[in-house]
This record gives sequence, C-alpha cells and structure tokens, in this order.
Amino acid sequence: MKYRFLFIIICSVLTSSCKFDRDGENGKFRITATTNIMADGVKALVGDSAVVTPVMAVGVDPHLYKASQRDLDLFFDADLVIYHGLHLEGKMVEVLDKFARTHPIIDVGELLPPTLLITSNEYANTVDPHIWFDVNLWTIAMKNLKDEIIRRKPEWKNYINTNWEKYQLKLNELDNYTNNKIHEITQQGQVLITAHDAFSYFGKAYDIEVKGLQGLSTLSEPGLNDVSKLVNFIIEKDIKAIFIEQSISPKAIKAVVEGCKRKGHAVKLAGPLYTDSLGEPNGPAGTYLGMVKTNVDTIVQNLKSE
Repeated sequence: MKYRFLFIIICSVLTSSCKFDRDGENGKFRITATTNIMADGVKALVGDSAVVTPVMAVGVDPHLYKASQRDLDLFFDADLVIYHGLHLEGKMVEVLDKFARTHPIIDVGELLPPTLLITSNEYANTVDPHIWFDVNLWTIAMKNLKDEIIRRKPEWKNYINTNWEKYQLKLNELDNYTNNKIHEITQQGQVLITAHDAFSYFGKAYDIEVKGLQGLSTLSEPGLNDVSKLVNFIIEKDIKAIFIEQSISPKAIKAVVEGCKRKGHAVKLAGPLYTDSLGEPNGPAGTYLGMVKTNVDTIVQNLKSE
C-alpha cells in the first residue's frame, strides 16, 4: 500500500513539473530506458535527436532492482519510456504496467516473435530475457524498436534510418567476429560456465555448451547439491576456467573452484564477464558492442588451449 501511495503522489506532483524540466535541455525529446544496455541501443538509433537516460547504473542487477523515487521522476519526466521486458525488470513490472496506462511506453521484448525466444525451464510461462547475448537477435530487437520509434516520431524517419544502417553494419561485424572466435574453443570441447544462467542465447547462437550455477534470475540461490553437480561436471569435462560476472556476487562460483580444488582439479576463476549491465562508460565494455566483444575475448583467452 505504501508503495502504491508513493506512486500516486509522485504522479500528481511531477506531471505539472515535466515541461519546466524539459525546457532546461532546450526542449529536447526525453527518453528513459530501464537498463543501460537498452539505453545504449536507443542512443545508437536516435543519436542527438533525444536525451536518453538509463534508470539502472553500471553494475546493477536488473533482476533484483526496485524502483526508487528518482526512477519515478525519470519516468514521469520522459516523453517516452523504453524497457526491456520479458520479465528482466522483475521487481519493476507493477510500476511499468501502471505507468503504461497513461504514458507512452515501449516494451521491446513484446516486439519479438515468440518463436525466437528461449523458454524458461525454471519458471512456468516465462522466457529467458537475456536476448542481447545473441547479436543477431539483438539486431532484430533493435530494428523492431527503430520501427516503433519512427511510428511514434515520423519526422525522425530519415535520420533514424541512417543511424540504423550504420549500427546494423557494426552489429553484423560483431556477430561474425563472435562466431569466428567462439568456434576456436568449441573445436576443443570447452564449455562456458558462469555464475547464473544468462548465456543460453549465446550458446544457441554460437554453438557452445553453457552452464550456470544459478538459474535465469539471481533471485534463486544455488544449494550444495548444485555446487556438487557442477564440480563433478567440470572435472569430467576437464574445464580450464569458469567465470564470475560483474553484477553478481562471486561467492557461490568461488565455492565451485574450492570444490574442484578439494578433488584435485585446478580450475581458473576468470572474468568478470559483463552480463546484465555494461561496464564503465569510458571502458572497453562501456557500450553494447564493446561489452560483447570484451566478453568474447575474455572467454576465448581463458578457455582456448595453447
């Protein structure tokens, strides 16, 4: 009740102040995106025609994120809100659903054909939300988003289409790069093992076996049995390295390394990989393109045999 009351109060107060705030940035169209990964894709499409602001900061886990008063400010001050969907922003779903009743909003996941999505074995009637790890699928998502933005802002059509052509070329190059690099380690029988099960699309797209200690959502906690099974799998497959993730505590995956050590198998704890968030803005993983390339290079460097 307290949370709903806060939502209503913020709605009534901020509606009157949105115009004043927009004027502070020369009246530019404002877009709020929930994740920094989504915000980066939106920026590639709209360029300098809009101010694009991510809700979640670098390193934030979207599975666990709860909307704050600042986030509600960003939503109500925006001319358009864009979110990932597919239940990635699990604890923000109620807020986003209510907001969509009265404000312009785009659910990117809803624009994708269901046949391209991977069904979750963990939760009934849900799909894996980590679509950005298949660069081709992300390309489809961004094209659909581009078309939806143009539908809402037809005067941007030529500009956005020009931006899209440049971005699409970069995405195609990245997809080819990823495919070629990952092929180097799949030939050697290596497996990608991470803290949580975020790489199913990656595995399917680039034909590499993947395993996560935790499930799709970091809300789940791995038990001793999960750790034991993974330890046995690593030893059986003679895996060289497993990976921590930037937005997830390494405690559980470190237990796997220790479990292997106790059984006489040395496995390297590598990474971090960037999974649910970009890296620092000026770093190599500060954009979607850079994040994927950084992950691919890290994976190959640590799993490839000399």
